[in-house]
Amino acid sequence: MEFIKPGINLDLIGNRRIAFILSASLILATILLLIWRGGPNYGVDFAGGVLIQVKLDEKHLPSEIKAALKSVQLQDSIIQEFGEKDDHEYLIRVRKTDLKLSGLSEKVKQSLIIEFGQGVEMRRVEMVGPKVGEDLRQKALFAIFYSILFIAIYISGRFELKWLMSIIMALSLIFAVYLASGFGLPVSWLIIVALLVTIALCWFLKLRYALGAIIALIHDVTITMGAFALTDREISLSIIAAFLTIVGYSLNDTIIVFDRIRENSRRFRKKSFEEAMNTSINETLSRTILTSLTTLIVILALFILGGGVIHDFAFAILIGVLVGTYSSIFVASPILLIWEDKPLGKK
Repeated sequence: MEFIKPGINLDLIGNRRIAFILSASLILATILLLIWRGGPNYGVDFAGGVLIQVKLDEKHLPSEIKAALKSVQLQDSIIQEFGEKDDHEYLIRVRKTDLKLSGLSEKVKQSLIIEFGQGVEMRRVEMVGPKVGEDLRQKALFAIFYSILFIAIYISGRFELKWLMSIIMALSLIFAVYLASGFGLPVSWLIIVALLVTIALCWFLKLRYALGAIIALIHDVTITMGAFALTDREISLSIIAAFLTIVGYSLNDTIIVFDRIRENSRRFRKKSFEEAMNTSINETLSRTILTSLTTLIVILALFILGGGVIHDFAFAILIGVLVGTYSSIFVASPILLIWEDKPLGKK
């Protein structure tokens, strides 16, 4: 099945500057939004505290629920609607870590019954200590970083046969991270420094395919996180799993395009590298769109019908698939032109 007829020749690479401006604007907007909000909205998994999920028989404002919780000294909690609007379910997130779970569920239920009547159903009560939350947050950040690093090593070895350079890059990065950790930097800043060092090493060692893949992956995860910040959604363990899924999906799409670029660069030696690249992207365009569409159909079904438990996970995958498809064409591939701007026959 072909969504686009063979022989199409859209000038996708010719519009790369517009795509770069769009991507840079989205990333900048994400950074500014995160700064304005004081960082990502971490869930109880990472921030620590108590999470209470309740179901009421009618819709109530968060301010009304806070007032009802005043009798149990939880009026400073963060109240969020959960699931479908007609379900009238709410998440009560308490940032206090010195609470005792024993009897807490019954106290909250009784305070809500006094205010709203008997239609109160307690769905779950979870607690995560601050130390556990911090450890989980650090491990999640390292999981995303190491996945991107190993991807860079794999891409360099497969497409450029520079396994030695990849090993040198990995060892240099380990040394750089060790030096940076000596200054007592937080894990989040340590990861940022490590990613910047990785990009610099790819540039210096001319690992062009690895550089394109890494920038595309960072681009996808950053914009997806921006969508979460814009919609005020929480970053939890399931969302980290979604981010890793996005990394894998985007990489698969990028590898297909890179593989065709490598093949056509050997076939069309009288064409410029930009022309060979544009031909390659057009040849894989039908496959890329079909794969993304079939994936989006499943994700949309999960997003609409899956319920509140996996709603945020499906939202992350939905944004990631859209952004990943875009980045494999307009972000990862054009970066290869940094070193290739002459006809292939004159190299």
